[in-house]
This record gives sequence, structure tokens and C-alpha cells, in this order.
Amino acid sequence: MTDVAGTAIDRDAILLAERHIRAHVRRTPTLGVDAGDFGLANARLTLKLESFQHAGSFKTRGAFANLLLRDVPPAGVVAASGGNHGAAVAFAAMRLGLPAKIFVPTVSSPAKIARIRACGAQLEVGGASYADALAASQEWAAATGALPVHAFDQRETLLGQGTVGLELESQEPELDTLLVPVGGGGLIGGIAAWYGGAVRIIGVEPRLAPTLYRALEAGQPVDAEAGGLAADSLAPQRIGDVTFPIAQRYVERVVLVEDDDLRAAQAALWDTTRIVAEPGGAAAFAALFSRRYLPAANERVGVIVSGGNTVAVDFTS
Repeated sequence: MTDVAGTAIDRDAILLAERHIRAHVRRTPTLGVDAGDFGLANARLTLKLESFQHAGSFKTRGAFANLLLRDVPPAGVVAASGGNHGAAVAFAAMRLGLPAKIFVPTVSSPAKIARIRACGAQLEVGGASYADALAASQEWAAATGALPVHAFDQRETLLGQGTVGLELESQEPELDTLLVPVGGGGLIGGIAAWYGGAVRIIGVEPRLAPTLYRALEAGQPVDAEAGGLAADSLAPQRIGDVTFPIAQRYVERVVLVEDDDLRAAQAALWDTTRIVAEPGGAAAFAALFSRRYLPAANERVGVIVSGGNTVAVDFTS
């Protein structure tokens, strides 16, 4: 495809989206680490540090893709979020001089709420879950005419998130496997669309929020549990309809991790590399550190560290 206004989610569309957002997002670094430093054998590890992105997560890519590839009305934009997407949309709207209204549930972390407020967006905190925030945002869009910017189930969102794969392929072209955290699926869908089967894609989800795991098991998106330590980033209740067929085609499998695995992965990343990751941001690394994903000898494994919006640094306390 050659037109970003089309319907495909593929390499051509992601390349065109990247040209639109390039000036507004960071090309985040990669870090090669010795698996032995974490007590792991065999693997050759590369961390892709999306925690260093503007607004603290990969979500900023999808936010800018939406605001730059779609027509934004005078009422501005509205988004529902566990926190990271809201911070990203608020940041993008601030940079582009657009009004933004963000809805988050009460489980959203103080760090993410503070980021949203710092960007000057209107913020409403209410409801127990992302689904509650989404319903409120849809009511706002209907009443005001604001453009809804979906956290994961929107083509432009996937195109923006797919630029993570575009960058990583140029930075580390020899990867065998890529571990990707999954909430609603925008990140894994965009990355999987970019690689198109050229790299083994493994999804990682909390056992208490297994959206893609349940969908692959059922053969279609279904409601799943939506709780646990990473509920403010990886617990939207079901995988996105836009993402699911891409994941069904290109994601090899999903590894489930426990909340204790997330805590241990956060601590290990901090203790060994001084990288701060929020619970959801550490999920992909948790699959390795917990040995729930066991790489083959000399397997070249990429790990997406997807977000760093947390106020905690002493993860052992």
C-alpha cells in the first residue's frame, strides 16, 4: 500500500506513518546485556528501551500517528486509558496545540496521572477499570464531537506502535525471537505486522489479565480477567479486534507471568542495569527472568521494555 489513508496494516503503511511521526518521537536505544548477569544461560539479550520514549512509554508513537494521520476537529481529542496512553495522547496534544480530554480509572498510578496533568489535558479519574474509562470517553466524544483516540483498537495506533519494530530491525537485524508485552494488543499487533513472520514473536501477559491468551484459545476476542499488578497497563478485558487477526497469524504463542514475576523482573532490571520499568513495562523481561520462556542455546532474544511510568525505585521494599 502507498496511502496512509488506506486500510492495510503492513510494512509500507508503517513506513509512511514513521515519516509523519519521526520528528515528534524518540528513536529509543537498545541495550545488549549479558544473560549471565541475570543468572540466565544461553541467550543473547537485547533490551529495546521504550521506557525512554516521550511520556514514558511506546504509546506516544500511536498517539502522534492518530493526531497526525486523522482529521482532528475543533473539539480536540478524547482518550480512555489505564494511564500510559492517556499520558501519550496528552503529550502529543500539548506538542501539537490541540485540546485533549483523558479518562482513566481509579487503578491508574499516581505517576501516570501526574504525567497527564503536567501536559495540560483535562483529566477525569473514575470507575474501577479501563472499560469504565472507555465508556465515559465514548459518552464525551458523542456529546462534544471530540475525536476518539483508542489505546489499541485503531489502525493508526497499530501503525505508530509498529515503528518500534521498524527501529528495532535496523538496530538489531539478527534477532531470532522478540518478547512483547500484551494488553489490548496494539504494540504486538504493530510489531508483528512489521516483521511479518521474519522473527518469532512471543506475547507476554500477566496470568491475571490474559487477553490475547484467552482469544487465541477461543479463536476470537473474548472477555478475560482484568486484574493484577499491571492492571493500569495490561488489563483492558479483551484483545482488540484490529489486532487479533494479525496476532493469530504471526504470534507464535503467549507466555503468562505472575505478579511476583513482574516484581522480580522490575527489581532485576534496576539492580543490574539501573533501568526503571513499571510492572507492565517489565512483563516481557519477566518471562525470561522467571524461566517461563526458556531460550535455546545462543538464541538472539529481543525484549521490549515498554514503559517506565512508576514512582517506585526501591523495588525490594
